[in-house]
Amino acid sequence: MSSTAPVGFSAYQTIRHRLPATPRLGNCQRARHLGDIADDYDVFLLDAYGVINRGTDAVLGVPERVRELQATGKRVMIVSNAAGFPHHVLMARYAGLGYELAPEDVITSRKTLVNRLQSEASRHWGMIAGAHFGPEEFPPLDYRLLGADMADYDAAEGFLLVGASEWNEERQAMLVASLKASPRPLFVANPDLIAPQAGGHSTEPGTYAHQIMDATGVEPVFYGKPFGDIYSLALARLEPETDLSRVIMVGDTLHTDILGAHAAGLQAALVTDTGVLAGMDINQAIADSGIAPDWILNQA
Repeated sequence: MSSTAPVGFSAYQTIRHRLPATPRLGNCQRARHLGDIADDYDVFLLDAYGVINRGTDAVLGVPERVRELQATGKRVMIVSNAAGFPHHVLMARYAGLGYELAPEDVITSRKTLVNRLQSEASRHWGMIAGAHFGPEEFPPLDYRLLGADMADYDAAEGFLLVGASEWNEERQAMLVASLKASPRPLFVANPDLIAPQAGGHSTEPGTYAHQIMDATGVEPVFYGKPFGDIYSLALARLEPETDLSRVIMVGDTLHTDILGAHAAGLQAALVTDTGVLAGMDINQAIADSGIAPDWILNQA
């Protein structure tokens, strides 16, 4: 059994009541990979980690299958909660893994938040992000990266939780204290709770956001799977006449990829052998979560 899958699955079960409702249950049909279901769909929305890559390596055979889909006229897009990295960094990464993707076919939760901020009223933001990328690609913002100075927290008129690579419990405590004293908006660019890493897992923005909600009552606004804005942004890239019954999301998590796709009115396929649920009893996970995909694939 994977060392991170039970931890992640249990964590999502704990906050299940805060996720979208389950609109329907899929039939859990079985297939080996995308090649087996290619005739049934015109558009494939692929999650990144666990589906097209594991760490710095492509999942064996998937770049070739993606190229085969593209060669037959299928649209292949990435829909990922990768909020910490600018678009050009991800495009270079995917190209290095052997994927040939148009820039408009990579949709991230970071891009979803950026899209939202373009119509947001001007305010002074406290930003939580890695200093190496920070607000790159964002519209012009009045912001300060939050660190060890409590005055920066109290001066903010709203908060942007973009990435947690440099966040820690001390900074989290300052943010909680500031929000308790004066509730303000909190926009979260990555709803993920944890992410698998070599030898364990990292704590992602979603975990900190739910802790903040528990401690302060401030309800974060999430941009990313399973919430609807990221799917709306992806679907806006398609031709207006696209038949949504022939669009499928392919992911490795029930609570983000599969639930979000069904809530958006799409088909969904769960990858079991290469993602965060590898080693789990998939049938039991489906029963426990009440989230059932349309397809169960060994890999993409």
